[in-house]
Amino acid sequence: MSNKDAELRWQAVPQVTKSGQEDTHTMSSGDCVRVSGVGPQHTDATKIWFGQVHNNPGYRSLPHHHGEAETGGYVLRGKGRIYFGKGYTQFIDMTAGDWVFVPPFMPHVEANMSTTEELVWLTARTPDNIVINLEEVDDSTLVGYKRS
Repeated sequence: MSNKDAELRWQAVPQVTKSGQEDTHTMSSGDCVRVSGVGPQHTDATKIWFGQVHNNPGYRSLPHHHGEAETGGYVLRGKGRIYFGKGYTQFIDMTAGDWVFVPPFMPHVEANMSTTEELVWLTARTPDNIVINLEEVDDSTLVGYKRS
């Protein structure tokens, strides 16, 4: 590391997004709401988006993908399911404490499998919160999914 690089790091300042001051105008997908805690919308971040995602009981996202972004998630509470594959016929289930990786350009649907409890997870995405909504599918095509 050069002296110039070390000097630049000494001049950097952490940025805190206070509770209640998160960016709520972030890309969402249907009933899947994303709240930005760290991202280019309100910090100096240029290569990461980090936020909280939640689905109300019995709600799900629209089919979507995240373009070039790699996505990592951690379930804080609730029972989630990610539908994927042709016709969204494959799925994986998640509960509190589970981690998930969603590859770039992978079409999927994020669903809250509980009709009484909220699904909440933390999500980190690089380089940004890219959300590209796809054509809607009928609930009946999603195995085991029921709205509240």
